[in-house]
Amino acid sequence: MKKIIALLLAVSILATFAFFAVGSSDDTSTATDNNTTSNITDNDSTNATTESPTEGKQETVSQKNAVRKAKSYLDFSAFSRQGLIDQLEYEGFSTEDATYGADNAGADWNEQAVKKAKSYLDYSAFSRQGLIDQLEYEGFTYEQAVYGVEQNGF
Repeated sequence: MKKIIALLLAVSILATFAFFAVGSSDDTSTATDNNTTSNITDNDSTNATTESPTEGKQETVSQKNAVRKAKSYLDFSAFSRQGLIDQLEYEGFSTEDATYGADNAGADWNEQAVKKAKSYLDYSAFSRQGLIDQLEYEGFTYEQAVYGVEQNGF
């Protein structure tokens, strides 16, 4: 069963890559956050920094881009914190920037567990424990996995 789920996950990730690869071919992207729009180009210096609204520290362009990419993934699919970090690292972000992106994307990890559990139930039947195990395999904590399963009727 885990092999089938892993295969489904791999296909889903590949589809996600294809989706974002087509959408990221522009040299200029527009980011919108809290009703503020700014243009960010690929030509921006990676040493440039801006004030981070959440921590009062300087935010690098790479960190800002990691947050933007994390938010775009979360708009498309449900991720655990660790799963999102792994995905951002796969995209070429450093571990530090990927972690920063995941931690500053505004995700509610319990809600992500609910969405991920629902997506699994849409494709296959699971026992309560089997679904908890699958969510933990995806990188959710035990508590997040239980919450996700319970919110889906188990």
